[in-house]
Amino acid sequence: MLDAINAVDWGAIPGHPDWYEPARAARGLRALADAGNLAEAAEASSLLCGGGIVHGHSAAVFPAAVVATPLLLGIAQQGHPAARDAALGLVDEALLSYPHIEYTRVTTPYGTAVPICCAIAHQLRARSALLAGLGNRGRALLAGAAEHWRFEIRECVADSNDTAAFGALAGRFPSGVHAAELHVGGEIAVLDEVAIEYPPVDGSVEACVRVMGWHPAELPPGAVLFPAECGERVH
Repeated sequence: MLDAINAVDWGAIPGHPDWYEPARAARGLRALADAGNLAEAAEASSLLCGGGIVHGHSAAVFPAAVVATPLLLGIAQQGHPAARDAALGLVDEALLSYPHIEYTRVTTPYGTAVPICCAIAHQLRARSALLAGLGNRGRALLAGAAEHWRFEIRECVADSNDTAAFGALAGRFPSGVHAAELHVGGEIAVLDEVAIEYPPVDGSVEACVRVMGWHPAELPPGAVLFPAECGERVH
């Protein structure tokens, strides 16, 4: 775990210069991984909450939280029970907090301008078996992550003036009509009206959403949808 923490160039991760302190991220994660009691876990957590991955007093989250999330989940799996509780609490705070303007998005393998909250949610879904085994707190994190859904378009067909888009849904698309961000070719557009047509069933990720007022040619395979409200989260 320490090797993985030390391998990250925390200073190269962007963050608000008045609030983000890369040294706190590195020191806090190392200290939390080594924590052997409640006092040590609390001290490490204060470093991470005081400018390492979040700024607790102002409820702000930094892009470093996305990189830190899988490390925190590793600590939750392997560390002292006090470190586990602190790690899960930090991830929960990062997911709920808002980023500073100009530091709201990160580059990921599935998008170049993904909202921080959605990127953290993706990391949580990737460790769903671990979190489900960590009791109520782990399951609550998974429930929170589900709100930050992601839909990858695989195929579209015209349906009157709308488009039925078929693809893979991660998370839970809420009922009703919602705005969504369309990410394609490095560009972002806002779809004003999107609704779930057929949700996944029997553990599948396959789903269909209706995009109102858009044509299939405007929604190419490989395009990804995120909740528009996530892109609007600014501290």
